[in-house]
Amino acid sequence: MSSKALENFLKENLSELKSKGLYNVIDPLESPNGPVIKIEGKELINLSSNNYLGLATDERLKEAAIEAVREYGVGAGAVRTINGTLELHIKLEEKLAEFKHTEAAIAYQSGFNCNMAAISAVMDQNDAILSDELNHASIIDGCRLSKAKIIRFNHSDMDDLRTKAKEAKESGQYNKIMVITDGVFSMDGDIAKLPEIVEIAEEFDLITYVDDAHGSGVLGNGAGTVKHFGLSAKIDFQIGTLSKAIGVVGGYVAGKKDLIDWLKVRSRPFLFSTALPPGDIAATIKAIDILMNSTELQHRLWDNANYLKKGLLDLGFKVGESETPITPCMIGEEKLTQEFSRKLYEEGVYAKAIVFPTVPRGSGRVRNMPTAAHTREMLDQAISIYEKVGKEMEII
Repeated sequence: MSSKALENFLKENLSELKSKGLYNVIDPLESPNGPVIKIEGKELINLSSNNYLGLATDERLKEAAIEAVREYGVGAGAVRTINGTLELHIKLEEKLAEFKHTEAAIAYQSGFNCNMAAISAVMDQNDAILSDELNHASIIDGCRLSKAKIIRFNHSDMDDLRTKAKEAKESGQYNKIMVITDGVFSMDGDIAKLPEIVEIAEEFDLITYVDDAHGSGVLGNGAGTVKHFGLSAKIDFQIGTLSKAIGVVGGYVAGKKDLIDWLKVRSRPFLFSTALPPGDIAATIKAIDILMNSTELQHRLWDNANYLKKGLLDLGFKVGESETPITPCMIGEEKLTQEFSRKLYEEGVYAKAIVFPTVPRGSGRVRNMPTAAHTREMLDQAISIYEKVGKEMEII
């Protein structure tokens, strides 16, 4: 017999979410996650994927994965510290360090795991973390897990960061102080002010931590936001995911060799989770090879992103402060945002509504993610559907 308390809790809260337009329906795909997807037999132009460069369905990555599975099997068979470290893991980490211009790197099972692992392995209850108020949920959870004092600063407000860094330093209460930020903010598409952050960090001896999930493969000729600003030697932690532009799954931390050595003996997801499987590692290595040897995919991504952004702006849609391919179409009220996304779906565009708690209440948006794999014809069709739905709903 199930718990009545649990049953009541779930019924009441699920009903409330649905009534407020905050309940997210999951749509299973009947196709690969490419520029066009199929859901319930319907083909849709896909503007919701993080597959920036189209590598998730790239034939070269598929072949690399198949070959590795044939040679090594489907799983690593153990955690890294017992006997789950394959030669492929070492090759991947060496490749990641080269890619990110650091001394060393460590691979994890997901980008979320990276933030849970790395922050809590270095920071504790005697420390403080200065965290941008719009940082990703995994950063927030990693900070909480560390038990450090969390001091939020206003989004990309360098005056506020400087004031709070000075207060924290001069208080003498903390052994270490870290400043942590996304490189590219995933809901708005704006880029962190890393040069100013580094300047403040040097003034107050702050540890610098950049989560570059949406910058790697996109900025800095693919090497990310830190490389974009030429700051590879000045950032202590570079965090990245292998599931967005790289197109596979997993995450990594790149930095000094001593830092990586410490994470290998003290970060709990590395110590207590089975290692990444061989096929995924081999596909990731192939993806990084492609990125390090050509910028063709990045150029195609940016051309498509700029084209879509201009098309939406010309129609009168607001796209916020985006400086990257992430293109939010700002709607506002939650139910209206959900309805707008639903009508786009009916017309043939898959662009998910993003509402609270992912973004603040009243700032709902439909987030568009153009990729290198979209054709100009697909984007023209999407823009024309946006125009039709926008006019029908009197949003433009």
